[in-house]
Parts: sequence; structure tokens; C-alpha cells
Amino acid sequence: MSDANVKEQEPPTSGEVEEEGGQNRETDKVNLTQASQVFTAARETLFPKETTHTGRHALSLEWVFGMNPALPVFSLQDNDQLVVLYAGAHNGIIYNHTTNSQHILQGHCSPISCVCASEDRRWIATADRGKTSTVMIWDSYSGIPVHTFFDCHPHGGVIAMAFSADTKYLATLGAEDFQCVCVWDWTNDTENPLVFTKINPEHGFQEWILFNPNDDTQLLSNSKNQVLFYNRAQGSLQYVALKLKKVADADPHGSGGTHGSADPFQTVHMAGGFLTQSVFHWRAPQILTASAAGSLVLWDTLEDLTANQSLPIERVRVVHLQEEPITVLAVTDRYLVTGDAQGHIKFYDEKFRLLTWYDEFGLDAIVSISFSKEDTKGYTEDCSLEAEPLYIRNFVVSTVSSTILHVSSQNGTPQILLCEDRDPINAVACHPKQPIVAMGNYRGVLKLWDYNTKVIVCSRTFEPNEKIQCITFDPHGLYLAVGFGSGAVHVMDPSTLQSDPEERFHYTKHSIEHITFSSDSKYLATADAGRTVTVFFLHTDEGSLPRWMYLGRYRSHYKPIKDLLFGVQLDSTQPRLLSLGMDRRLVEYDLEKSAVNRLLISSSEHVEQSAVPKCMTWYPPLTTEHFLLVASDQYKMKLFNSTTKMCRKTLLGPVYGSPIKKILVLPKSKALESNSYHLAFITEDKVGLQSLPLDGNPYKSNALICHPTGVSNLACSYDSRLLFTTGGSDCTVMSWAISLNAMEAAAALGGRDLEPFYNLLEGGRDGRFYREMEEFFYYCQIHHQGTDSMEKRQVSTKIPLSEVPSLMRALAYFPTEQEIEDMQNEVKFSKYAETGKYVTDIDLEEFIKLYVNHRPVFGISRDELVQAFRILANHDSAGRPVLQRQELIELLQARGEHMTEEEIAECFASLLGLNEEEGEEEEGARGGGHTDIYKSKSGEYSLACAIPEDISVETFTSDIMGFPPSAEQRSRCSPAE
Repeated sequence: MSDANVKEQEPPTSGEVEEEGGQNRETDKVNLTQASQVFTAARETLFPKETTHTGRHALSLEWVFGMNPALPVFSLQDNDQLVVLYAGAHNGIIYNHTTNSQHILQGHCSPISCVCASEDRRWIATADRGKTSTVMIWDSYSGIPVHTFFDCHPHGGVIAMAFSADTKYLATLGAEDFQCVCVWDWTNDTENPLVFTKINPEHGFQEWILFNPNDDTQLLSNSKNQVLFYNRAQGSLQYVALKLKKVADADPHGSGGTHGSADPFQTVHMAGGFLTQSVFHWRAPQILTASAAGSLVLWDTLEDLTANQSLPIERVRVVHLQEEPITVLAVTDRYLVTGDAQGHIKFYDEKFRLLTWYDEFGLDAIVSISFSKEDTKGYTEDCSLEAEPLYIRNFVVSTVSSTILHVSSQNGTPQILLCEDRDPINAVACHPKQPIVAMGNYRGVLKLWDYNTKVIVCSRTFEPNEKIQCITFDPHGLYLAVGFGSGAVHVMDPSTLQSDPEERFHYTKHSIEHITFSSDSKYLATADAGRTVTVFFLHTDEGSLPRWMYLGRYRSHYKPIKDLLFGVQLDSTQPRLLSLGMDRRLVEYDLEKSAVNRLLISSSEHVEQSAVPKCMTWYPPLTTEHFLLVASDQYKMKLFNSTTKMCRKTLLGPVYGSPIKKILVLPKSKALESNSYHLAFITEDKVGLQSLPLDGNPYKSNALICHPTGVSNLACSYDSRLLFTTGGSDCTVMSWAISLNAMEAAAALGGRDLEPFYNLLEGGRDGRFYREMEEFFYYCQIHHQGTDSMEKRQVSTKIPLSEVPSLMRALAYFPTEQEIEDMQNEVKFSKYAETGKYVTDIDLEEFIKLYVNHRPVFGISRDELVQAFRILANHDSAGRPVLQRQELIELLQARGEHMTEEEIAECFASLLGLNEEEGEEEEGARGGGHTDIYKSKSGEYSLACAIPEDISVETFTSDIMGFPPSAEQRSRCSPAE
């Protein structure tokens, strides 16, 4: 080791400190830059010239189509690259128009309710109004979240935010019943606001908040009829409502007063227009408030203004600027800027003289105006007599129609950056051979979008009342079929989006909910809201072009149709068509024997008892047996034999807060990372992937929030690289990149063999429940051989199928007779296709899988029993649901799976704890001899005494079924203090 190195490691002396201070600071800077991506980020960091997809997640949000037009748009960059910020659903979106790329700010679980940006555009804040309201602060250079406030406004979320001029403070305005304003020092590591105050509801619902750019201790907020002025002093936040003391003979346009009013204070009234936005004057101590009447109110503020003080009349003025309602009020440099309901933008000086305006853009109502903070000032002349030079920054405008416009002040040239959908989107479909996705909205706008180049290749607008409900391509990409809310169906050319008048059908007034082509592209089927299936066929004549014609209709369900699916007959290439309804019926149509105006049904099967089927698809060829996969609202997925419709397997489906509502199998492609099959699915608000084959392993599925207000549809690209989800009411479509390698890696981390299933048992493999399961399992062996047998026991690792129902019930799962049959068939036929032999027994590991897959996901709750009881019961004179004892017994005997008298008596005796000896004593005391349900041999005579004639909800749930009493019952039964 050299002397120099030794000296560097020794602590410096006092004389060396000053000499080495610069070196230490440089070292600290190097260490900091190595540790912080935010510190090293520059403007060009967010959008590198070359981007690579790492595929670290099974699903990664790649693009967001659409925006929230109610929220403002901010200009982030305006020199070398044109970059803007806006919100779409629960994501913040930084869009680079120069490179046509997006960086998506993900972190919220609820739709974003407000967005703001710092004065220098380096920092971004987003907030939501979900169950756990979250405020997130982002670095706009790197896209990294730097601070998060959780549950900061827990009773309503955040409705508005603002940064102080120096960006040190963030003000949040809550949406509670009693609104709260909080000021946060977000640059420090704190979870509590610096100061806060609650607003009296008499001031109206505040919707806008802003810091004074010249004094960060002052803020303002306004509702539609009231402006509040805040002052942060002495560690507290105080506010005063800006009111005007009325004078008896004051001008009503100047004071807003009415002669003889009892209230001596009133907010300024401006010809009936409500207040929109307020700003601080850039130089004078004034607050400027715009109204929907085109006027401006000037409030002269005082530092020592108190809550009980009003402004004298000479300190309030009303200036009428224009006729159009002012929707946006902003300040830039030394100009006042307004945006109005006619799409006009006007610039005023401090004397409120009109300097220049932009009215030739053809815009609708302005939502926001954001000026560039970079050096982009352009020169122009004002419209006054002096014609003085104006230096105006470039700016970005957003409108209520989801249009974002950039205006260059150098030449006044407008440039449309985005023109997104502002209407709900439910329809989405991917081309089977090209990188094209079709999207249709409720305004009748159909777009074809190239998801590789990120450009629209074709669009068509139908009549305004033609809501596009569903769309689909045929398997060869030759046709695009569109179903409308009016009941119309159009078959068109996907390259031009034009259709022949003869191929526009309208056979129903009900909305088209499902639409699909057969695999040979010769049939087209639709299902409408009238629970009717309609089929069209491709008619071909020699010497003429093929055209689509009507075949027939059939109302095959008595409840809404949930899915419609084409398949292929096993012994031929003939298409087959199936529909699935909420009536729990699976209907197959006989296309071969059907004729024009005569659509026939070949079969109608009952596929569920209590669950409601939600969707279906064909199971991939993973086995020699062909299956139809059906998902239900009880988080179960069932495999049905495609020919016999027998339930062959019941499996635990993905459990992500709500049941699956649509599933599809990812197409096989040479470009796929994996050779296995996968499912894509959507729930109420999530999109996910599921690895196949299905076995109930929860680690083989993955899901994340895609549309918090509800996802309505799902489509997959032909090469299985991307998924597309539509958000319906949030007016967005999201593109998700798929990484199957990440999906399979996550599944491998969940464990091998039975380890994932052990984790689904209470306490795992080392828990008490597993030990009880083992004991019951081996007791079943003893029970099968005979508990009184003195012969040598046959030790085995399996039990016969006949013991499975008893074992399930011993574990507190009480399957119906149909469910028992399904379980036994599942095991019995599990190897029949391969070996031709039945399976007659089951080991413990197979039983654990069977139990986990078949048992209810959440059990049976008291609320479900109460709801069922109320449906069956009648109401007494007090309006309470009451069921007669005899009615209950008749329902058990006649409805659902019929029970015999002996079965009913045995069940009630077990529930009520009536044993056989007590029953015989009761019967002997009464003389016996009767054979009705109350006097059978096993003691059911006691039921007449144990069950009252009138059965209430409380009696049924607590006394008969043994559920613990509800909170309401406990409060009624508790002794008075």
C-alpha cells in the first residue's frame, strides 16, 4: 500500500479540511448520483432514443388510448421535444408528441381526480378519490414516484391540488362533506400535513385551489358561488369568505345585493353566472374570479383580514369582459388569459384591455390552458391603438371533447396533438393476421389503429344514435362485423370500413351484445339484449360475389345471454354454435338442419345449480378429450365434455375480488416465448393471465387493475404479444404487453407439486386443519372396512369414492347430490380416455386437490341465508318475512334436489340435536302409531316442539342453522345498562 493511499484513509487535520472540502463535495455528489436516478435525470431521460421491453411482469401497460377531458393538461416540454401531461382512468400519462411515445405513471387504484404540476414542470402530483385516497408526487424527468401520501383525505378523497411557487408545499382540497384543506411540506419525510383547516359547508362545495405565487402563506379556493382566502400564519391555517357588505342603494351589478335583504353580507352576484376559477393578480394584492356570465370580480385582499370582516364596496369591482361564459382563467407573465365555452382564447393586460385573441381554431369549451416554461416566447403585436409588442409563450389547450391543441406563439399555428374518444367504449377486436385493433364507441365512431406504429389507419363515423356495442373480425380477416345498440348489424370490408347496403341487417330493436364468426367464415351469429340468437350465412352463387344473408332467429334463453361461441363438430368440419345464459342453460343450435327463417336447437343443458355462468371458451387440446370451459360467479371453472356436456372437472378459478366475466385462449404463435397454452381473462376491474392446464393452483394466475370503474371487453393480438381492454365509462382502451416467461417464473415461485394447495388450507401443511383432514381420511378407511370388524386391517393410502361425500361433510363442506356426482365422475373418468378403465379410489393428495377445487371459495354467509329466506317467505302484518313450518318442509320436498321425509327428519334432528332415544320416549308417551314426518321412528316427532309454526329469519339462521347472532340481534339481547 502506498503512502498516498495511507494518508487518504487517515482523518484530515484542521488545516486539511478546507483544502479537501471541494474533493469531499465532489465525492458526495458522485455517491449521490450513483444512488439516485432522480438526481441524474434530465429532460431527455424519460424518452430515450432506443427503448427495450424488459418483460419483468406478466402484464405491462404499454399504451393508453383516451383521456379524462375534465382534468387539465400541462405542457412539460416545448423546445426540442413537445411533451404534455394528462390523465386517463387511474394513470397519469406523459405523452411525447415528437416521438409518438408515452410514459405511464402507474400507482393509483382508483381513477385520478386531480392533477397539478410545479411551476418549473419538474414535479407532478396526482390524486384519486378511492377508498384509500392516495396522493403521489412524481419526477417528470425520470417518471419515478418520489413521495406518496396514503389516506390523506379518507372520507372523500382529493378534488383539487396546487404546488406553491417554490414547489416546497403542496395544498390538497378534500371532497368530504366537511371539506378539509391541507398544506403538506412534501420535501420532508412526513405523513402529517403542515397545517390544515375544515371548511364550513355553507360556503358551498369548493372545487378549485391555488397558491399565491408571490407569497406561499396565502391560498385561495372557490366554489360555484363563494371564494375563500386562506392565510397560513403562526402554525395554523385560517380562512375568510370574501363577501361584500351591501349598501341599500348599491348597484346590483356592482354589489350583488337586493334592497332590503335581511342578510347584510352576500357574495358578489354576476348576472346569474356561477363562479368558475380564481387567480391571484401577478402584481397587485388582488384575487380575480371569473364567472360563467363572462364577468370578472376583483377582490382587494388585506393581510389582516379576519373571518368576521367583510370587504367594503370600494374594494370589490365587477368587470364585464365578454359575452361568452369563461371556463378557464390563467395568468402568464404579465397577462391575464381566459378560455371560454366557445373555444376562444383571449389575452388581457392588467387594465383588462383586450390585447389579442385566438378564435379560429374551431374548438369547443376550453378546460385548461398551460403555458410553456421554456424559452418559447413569440413576438406579436397587440390589438390596441398603441400596437405594442407582445411576448407570448407557446401554450397547450384542452377541451371538453378530449382534444389537445398546441399553439405556437411565433406564428400562431395550431397543431392537434391528440383527439381522443370522449364517449364510452365497449367494442374492441384484433385483426387475425395484421397488427390492427378495431375500437368503437357510443358515438358511433369506429377506428382501426396500427398498434405497432401507433397511428390510426382508418375511421368511420356512423349516425349519432348508432352506439357501437360489439365488433369482430372473421378468422381470415376478410370481414368486419359491427353490432349496434339499435339492433343493427353491419358486415363491412375491414380495409375501407365500407359495407354493402344489402349487408346491413336490422332484425331486432334490442342492443346487440355479442357477435362472432364461425371458424370457416361461413356463419355469423349475434346475441341481443332480448335474449335472442340470430344467425347469418354467407351465400355464394356462381358468377356473383358472395354476400351475407339472414338465416334465422331463436329466443333460446329466458335470462340475458352471457356468451356466444362457434366451434367445430368432432367428426366433421361442420360449424357448431352454442350460447350460454344467466338462466344456467347451455344451448346448442342445429345449423346443418336449419333453413331460412327456421333456426333449430339441437340441445339445451342445465350446467349449474346455484352458480351463474359468466363466460365460456373451448379448452385447448391438452388432453385426448375435448372440453368446453365455463366460468361462473362462484370463482369456479368447469370443464364439460364437448359432446355429452357432462361436467368432467371443477377447478378453482382466479380469485381477484370479482368473478371472471370474459376469457379467451391466447393464440399459438411461433413468436411466443413459451410452448404452453395460456388464458387471458377480465374481472370487474382487472385483467389477468392464467397458465394451462388448469389445476386450481392460484400461483398460475396473475392479474392487476386495468379500469377501476369497470372493464367491459377484452381482445388479444394475433401474435399473442398484446392484450387490449376497454373501460366503458372511462372512455379509454389500454394495451398490455404480455411476458409469458415472467408468468411462468411467477408460477414456479409458488412451489411445486402440492405445495400451492397446502397453502390454501387453513394453517398450511403444518396446521391443525391438515392434521384433522389426515385423521378423517384414515378413519374413512376404517369405516369402509367396518368399525366393528375384528379382522386384520388392510393398510392403504387410498379410500374408495363412496367415502368422499362423508369426508367432505366432515370437513364442513356440504355438497349437493349433483356436486357429489360431479366429484365422483371427475375421479372416475380421470384416466378413462387414456386407459379405458374407471378409477374407483382416491389418495390423500388427490383428495386435497378435489377438496380445494370444489369447496366454496368464501363459504356460505349469514347474509346469503337471509336473502334466500326473504325470497321464499311471506310477510306478516308487521312486514317481517315469516315462513310457515309446513311450507318449509314442502319446499324441501318439492324444490331443487327433492328430499324424502326421512331425509328431512334426519337433517333436522341433526341440526337441532334431537337424538333417537329422546324421539322414542316422546313417541311412547304419546302412544305412537303415526307415520307422518313428525312421528317417524328416529325421533322426528320432536320437530313439532323444537320448530315453531311461524319461522322468522332469526329463528331460521340462529336456532335452526346454528349461525351466530347478527350484531343487531346481539344489541337487542344485551341487558340495558
